[in-house]
Amino acid sequence: MSKKYQTFDVPQLENLHTPGAGYDILRYIGLPELFGEEKDTLLYFLGKNIARKFNINTLEDIILFFEKSGWGTLELLKSKRKERVFQLLSDSIVLRLNSEMDTEFRLEAGFLAEAIQQIEGTECECVESINKRIKQVEFLVHLTDE
Repeated sequence: MSKKYQTFDVPQLENLHTPGAGYDILRYIGLPELFGEEKDTLLYFLGKNIARKFNINTLEDIILFFEKSGWGTLELLKSKRKERVFQLLSDSIVLRLNSEMDTEFRLEAGFLAEAIQQIEGTECECVESINKRIKQVEFLVHLTDE
């Protein structure tokens, strides 16, 4: 199988873990500088592309992916016919939001849109909102009818 089309199972993330600030340096300093003014769009589509590389079949797979990738604890707050509302919490989220770095969550939003799309079988878009006062991120996933 070609590397381009290779997919992975979410539990394989157990084998990958590197503690340290390297991830945050790449994520919040390196990639935005490389991507320039298009960083928000490119990070969103990078997240969607990452989701396509994993076999995601359930909401539990998404939650496990967020946990194992160090993105935080994802929780489904509301599920309506055409939308899903998630919240993302963790100590690392609090630390990132308290840092001097310009933090964003477009990568996670793109991943979540594509992952829900895989499960639901319909096009999805995701927007995130950051509540710095209570140190949480909320994602609103819109499901569209095709």
